[in-house]
Amino acid sequence: MATRREELTRTAARLFAERGFHGTSMGDLADAMGVQKGSLYSLTGSKQELLQEALRRGAIAFHGALDGVPEEAAAVERIRLALRAHLRVVAEQLDVATVFTREWRYLEGNAREAFLAERRRYEERWRSLFREGVDAAAAALLVLSAANWAYTWLSPGRDTDELADRFTAILVDGVRGYATRS
Repeated sequence: MATRREELTRTAARLFAERGFHGTSMGDLADAMGVQKGSLYSLTGSKQELLQEALRRGAIAFHGALDGVPEEAAAVERIRLALRAHLRVVAEQLDVATVFTREWRYLEGNAREAFLAERRRYEERWRSLFREGVDAAAAALLVLSAANWAYTWLSPGRDTDELADRFTAILVDGVRGYATRS
């Protein structure tokens, strides 16, 4: 049962990423799973529940990626490693990353509020990376805006570490250049 549930959650994430939450029906999920639509309800209570699970997995993946950034590293190095980790999640878990970034808007009620709190917590973790001498809110927004849209342009197999390093260099050089003009 757990294995089929895992498969359903992965399938839902894939279809939500490809077609959007509203563009995916329970019938679409059943077809993709090769089962009757009614059989899905033995695995999940609703499509909304599947969206919640896909988003939870995204939150776990992104937070887990940041957990791997060593706190003792220099500020710029932590930013570089965090960006590498974020882009690695996008590249390795494209469906979940896409749903995390785009489809959360369709959550309802308490699940939406809980997700928004989790999203704010993730953004706060990024802001904390930038607090040493830069506008933390603006820098975190800039990085996450670029990284969160990676699902639209990042090709499978691309060297995400090299890409993150290039982004970091642009960001850090830009921040340093701005800071020296003051």
